[in-house]
Amino acid sequence: MGRSQETYNKKEKEKRKLQKRKEKEARKEARKEAGGKSSLDDMIAYVDEFGNITSTPPDPTKKKEEINAEDIVLGARNSGDFAEEEGKRQGVVSFFNESKGYGFIKDLSTGDSIFVHVNGLVDTIKENDKVEFDTERGPKGMNAVNVTLKK
Repeated sequence: MGRSQETYNKKEKEKRKLQKRKEKEARKEARKEAGGKSSLDDMIAYVDEFGNITSTPPDPTKKKEEINAEDIVLGARNSGDFAEEEGKRQGVVSFFNESKGYGFIKDLSTGDSIFVHVNGLVDTIKENDKVEFDTERGPKGMNAVNVTLKK
């Protein structure tokens, strides 16, 4: 006579699976009765115009402020905007690395430190030289160009 294919362990596993399904369905029903909302609606969040997270959607009748795209600045702002002056400016070379070809000039009138590159030099310079120079706006701020030794 043949023995049953189902063992005691298999029957217990099937009972546990069925019981878990029933518990899951009961939790789902309890959530529906308690809140009346589905779980997705509970999870949705909105961001208002000030960047705050809220649970209420934005008011579509509220007038939105127009922003000019040209007013948006991308990248870092320079803390000190230098006004380009007419004529030569005077300064002292505070640092210059000859091997790398760059340095800084301290402007005598404003006290600002201005970047200088070997491409902007007319005469060769070294530290503590008094120089005259023009300025131009570079991608990271003001650069000294047409740098000549002061006589």
